[in-house]
Amino acid sequence: MHTAASSASGSTLHHHELLRIYAFYRVAIALILLGIFTSDIGKGAVGNTAPALYLNTVIAYAALNFGWLLHLRRVAYRTNTGQVGLILGCDILAFLLLIQASGGLNSGLGYLLLINCSVGSMLLDRRMGAFFAAVASIAVIGQQLYGLILGRADTQDIVSAGSLGILLFATVSTLQYLSGRIRSATLRADQQSRQAAHLQRLAQQIIERMRTGVLVMDAANKPELINRAARQLLGEPLQPGGDRQAELHRVVREWRRNRNRGSALLSADNGSELRLNFAKLRRENDDSTLVFVEDNRKLTQAAQKLKLASLGHLTGSIAHEVRNPLGAISHAAQLLSESDSLGDEDRHLTSIICRHSQRVNQIVENVMQLSRRRPAVPQRNDLNRWLEQFIADFRAGAPKDAQIRLQLSQRPISARFDPDQLAQVLTNLCNNALHHSHLVTGRREVDITVYSNSGRDCAVLDVVDRGRGVLPEHRDKIFDPFFTTGQGGSGLGLYIARELCEANQANLYYCRSDDNKSCFRIEFAHADKLF
Repeated sequence: MHTAASSASGSTLHHHELLRIYAFYRVAIALILLGIFTSDIGKGAVGNTAPALYLNTVIAYAALNFGWLLHLRRVAYRTNTGQVGLILGCDILAFLLLIQASGGLNSGLGYLLLINCSVGSMLLDRRMGAFFAAVASIAVIGQQLYGLILGRADTQDIVSAGSLGILLFATVSTLQYLSGRIRSATLRADQQSRQAAHLQRLAQQIIERMRTGVLVMDAANKPELINRAARQLLGEPLQPGGDRQAELHRVVREWRRNRNRGSALLSADNGSELRLNFAKLRRENDDSTLVFVEDNRKLTQAAQKLKLASLGHLTGSIAHEVRNPLGAISHAAQLLSESDSLGDEDRHLTSIICRHSQRVNQIVENVMQLSRRRPAVPQRNDLNRWLEQFIADFRAGAPKDAQIRLQLSQRPISARFDPDQLAQVLTNLCNNALHHSHLVTGRREVDITVYSNSGRDCAVLDVVDRGRGVLPEHRDKIFDPFFTTGQGGSGLGLYIARELCEANQANLYYCRSDDNKSCFRIEFAHADKLF
């Protein structure tokens, strides 16, 4: 339906423009015929039979054409078959009067009817175009028959009128055939143009919403295209004179010199590495470079997930089998600790058994949670309002001396995430922050800040503590499963937190805050991004 409406609109616009051109032609031909009559150029050739009729007809025709031209300049694309038919009827009548006033077809004015009927064949449908050609032919032949009866014409004039009628029909038929072919070709070209534009818009939307960064650079290393994922991964790499721009240009130039290199690594703002893959785009004038940007850390994690997936069913079954004897050991140790005959040393040993049984049970719970984890159900939420409710719930279960400072954005910040899974992630991060702050300062403190990063086009949530932070040699391992630096930890908390963030298309990583404090940062997917 949209295609039909667009085609009709385009046809109306084409007809209106053609009618305007024809209006200018009518004004010009009227002035020319008037000039020929009043000058010595056509003296005796036109208007020689009835000069008054010729002059009055030309003046009336010129005035009518001026008025119609002014009317077309005021209206906007409002033409119909009735208007076109009225114009052609007036033209045919005017030229018949001019032919009569000029003594017949010998004046040559009859051939001007060819232009009128030709325009009619282009502005009207096939039947109406043939109708006006027939009217003009019959009128010319009838005019000559009338002259023959009155003795003003001879049989040669009848032959000329018939030839003119045949020429009118031949011209109209040819133009109708050609204009039909042109309209069909124009319609096909218009449809193909709209289809190409639709495919282009579709491709742009797909590229913009891809999770893989896409960057196209011309021969002068100027960006031609960069999608949202590339802006998030690279930050603002294309700022003139920036370090990231220089580094990116260097990597692209090295690949152009040695295209056997399949990929290159580039450092990101969050401390991770970006893997760049290149491809050559051939164009008529020069060659562009297509760059695919991916988070190398996520590629490594994907490989690790493949390894862990093969162990998933095994660990789940082992965890299920371990819980039964573990429960028996813990229960027996608790009963043994209640015995009055135990000495202090034995009670210390039973407390060790109970404590480590609880630790193993927590590891089993975490492993089973990984195997039973439900898929994420992201929802669009205002982070400011959601965090206020989360902090209120978290304070209820936190230690009484816990100091939780929340800094919200001055304007609403929308992000997509699963509320339950984000609550699980933040609970883990806040508990870790309170614990590590207490180890160093003796106070349980955590700062939570939410803001919008315009450079990376995403919402950001920071969880900052007062602890010593993560040692440089441990930063690449803290999100690995079962890696821990503390006593009694399972090493699965941060691993599960990152898994849940990735399930919500968010990015969790460790960094230092602006005031050089230990910080875990979550970058959310764009609120309008599809899942």
